[in-house]
Amino acid sequence: MPRLAPVPFRAVLGLIGFTAIVAQIILMRELMVVSYGNEISLGVMLASWLLWTALGSNFFGKLAARSHDPGRVMAGLQLILALTFPATVLAVRASRSVFRAIPGEILGPIPMFLTCLASLSCFCVVSGCLFAAGSRLYAQQANSSSSVATGSVYLLEAAGSALGGILAGLLLIRHFTSIEVSLLVSLLNLAAAATLAIRTVSYRRALTAVLLGGFVLTLPVARRLEDLSLARLWPGFRLIAARNSVYGSLAVVETPGSRSLFENGLLMFNAPDPAAAEEAVHFALLQHPSPKTLLLIGGGASGSLLQALQHPSLERVDYVELDPTVLDVAEQYFPQQWAAARADARVHVHHADGRLFLKSTDRSFDVILINLPDPQTAQLNRFYTLEFFREAAEKLNSGGVFSFQLRAAEEYISPELGDFLRCINKTLREVFPVVTTIPGESVHFFAAKQGGGLTSDPQELISRLRSRHVQTSYVREYYIPFRMMPDRMLDLDRQIKPRGDTPVNLDFTPIAYYFDVALWSTQFNQGYRRIFESIARVNFGYVMAWLGVLLLAIGVFLRWLPRRAARARASAAFCTAATGFTLIGLEVMLLLGFQAIYGYVYHQLAIVIAFFMAGMALGCWWRLRRSRSSPATLLDRKMLMLAGLQIAAAFCPLLLYVLFSLLSGIRDPMGLTVVSQALFPVLALLSGLLGGYQFPLASEIFFAGSKSASASLGTLYAVDLVGACLGALAVSALLLPVFGFLRSAVLIAAVNLVPGLLACWVAFEGTVPQE
Repeated sequence: MPRLAPVPFRAVLGLIGFTAIVAQIILMRELMVVSYGNEISLGVMLASWLLWTALGSNFFGKLAARSHDPGRVMAGLQLILALTFPATVLAVRASRSVFRAIPGEILGPIPMFLTCLASLSCFCVVSGCLFAAGSRLYAQQANSSSSVATGSVYLLEAAGSALGGILAGLLLIRHFTSIEVSLLVSLLNLAAAATLAIRTVSYRRALTAVLLGGFVLTLPVARRLEDLSLARLWPGFRLIAARNSVYGSLAVVETPGSRSLFENGLLMFNAPDPAAAEEAVHFALLQHPSPKTLLLIGGGASGSLLQALQHPSLERVDYVELDPTVLDVAEQYFPQQWAAARADARVHVHHADGRLFLKSTDRSFDVILINLPDPQTAQLNRFYTLEFFREAAEKLNSGGVFSFQLRAAEEYISPELGDFLRCINKTLREVFPVVTTIPGESVHFFAAKQGGGLTSDPQELISRLRSRHVQTSYVREYYIPFRMMPDRMLDLDRQIKPRGDTPVNLDFTPIAYYFDVALWSTQFNQGYRRIFESIARVNFGYVMAWLGVLLLAIGVFLRWLPRRAARARASAAFCTAATGFTLIGLEVMLLLGFQAIYGYVYHQLAIVIAFFMAGMALGCWWRLRRSRSSPATLLDRKMLMLAGLQIAAAFCPLLLYVLFSLLSGIRDPMGLTVVSQALFPVLALLSGLLGGYQFPLASEIFFAGSKSASASLGTLYAVDLVGACLGALAVSALLLPVFGFLRSAVLIAAVNLVPGLLACWVAFEGTVPQE
């Protein structure tokens, strides 16, 4: 194949990472709509993605790497990728019909896993195959060694991923539909395929122009296809509107007499639903003798804010809604519930994370009301932790009331539900000396800093309701005494009373989120209950002991391989897998740590991810530059460097936890801004730098003296992805929710020690000949 110009050649290779990260963002959002969008399900999705990519890079990549014309192979793969991306979006949307799930129904764990595994298979296998084919092409075009080729493609892929993450997060999902984004990325891959396959420059330019014109002409078709495919998600409903925001996918659906707003496939609210709107606010406001200031976090567009404004003593209401698109949709499609409330001069709307607003505001409130869903995700769990309850207590006026509601049951509370409610109850009582509850299908929690403010007397609440002339249909004279019957309240108190082994829900040990997921899983199969119970009760010491035994067994086996060169290659692969595990763990810790401390500020999170990928690119570039300046470095010296990197990787999660603990105490708005917008991106850059530097170094060792390097160009990359796959599952589904950040950091550190010691042993066991 003739030489390609350097810039287009590198752009084509960078497009591998760009395509992968944009597709990952789009397809993960689509999978969240059809399954269940918490971090455990996202871990399953990410693990499926990494597993298929690893298989494509290793097994199918070997076939691609053996080709004498890798440019044509890459062109063919990019053509397949261009066709597969839009088809995968449509397949994901059609997957609910396979399991006959009704709108708003959450898929069970097994259907969710099968959906992810099946829908992502083709795209990810081809994407993984592209890495091996791209490495072969680079080696041919640049006349370089296999180690330099794989390192260089790794660098270009990371740079493309950084660019794609920024563009997808800040531009593409804001202004284009998923189908349009997939077609746009497909167009880029078709143009890249033309660059590789067509030798004549004029023909390539002509074909690129035709592709661009075809894209413009297909935009109306793409929008129609978008509408038709989305409508299939809502059988029995009429889809009125679908909106993409940076925080999720919104859908407004209609049935005779009511409309519903869904976010990522989960119900936010129905309207009109006066019972839910009244319950959301009136119990909390009636607990205060004369509330003048109210902080309402979430849910106001459903009509609850309009209900709250009936209390005549209210002089100011601060309403915090994270996603401005929710209020735009409410203004257009739910005007009766939102328009009058928005027009009230007492209402001050803040588009911000509720917790970040509470932490940074200088105001205090008579009533703080959390009107959010249960802690189904780590993001929502932040509003039910010890740290948040302390922040809320600090912003309550004397005699103030803090309140929220959680799903429950009228009579029988199951063991899973009991674990969940006891955890929240104990956490709340750690901060507030006075706590009372009202039973029902939703349990209302009320907390105060001083005694004498809260009441369990239904007649007192009825008296306040009458004196304020609040017009209600449900929360009224006949309903309040029923909800607050003494025997019902005593029975609830008995069932949710904390036990000796009841844990406290913390920012960095979000166990309530895990209890809620366990509760969710029992809706599908009681067998899941036993699994989640067993996992939740696993002793961390046992986990560490079994992990140590497993790692030592692998290390001993690799240590006794017959040839020193084989031991060096195995050690490099072992270190690469451990680094893949560590990097995904650091990335998840960074994102959830940032989220726990500073809120879900999407722009900063997009920047954190982009800086992480940029750090990988920078580290890879740094190592490639050093290897070119000293190509004769002895292999044993490289092994020592690899061992040093693994030891450094072991300390990284521990240092990250210490830093999180220090940063969580910052309350000053200027300090919050500096840390969130400067320090966290720098931390992400440094974390990525470690992995970026390690991969080309491991490649140099792995391919040293190999006679069949071209046949295994994707193998080390696959090993990296397998380690990351295990890390995605372990960190998101088990370590962080069950054991918390500190123990997770300890376990991630332990994963790196045995590979580091093995690399050190290989380095010192004798003089290894030069490459």
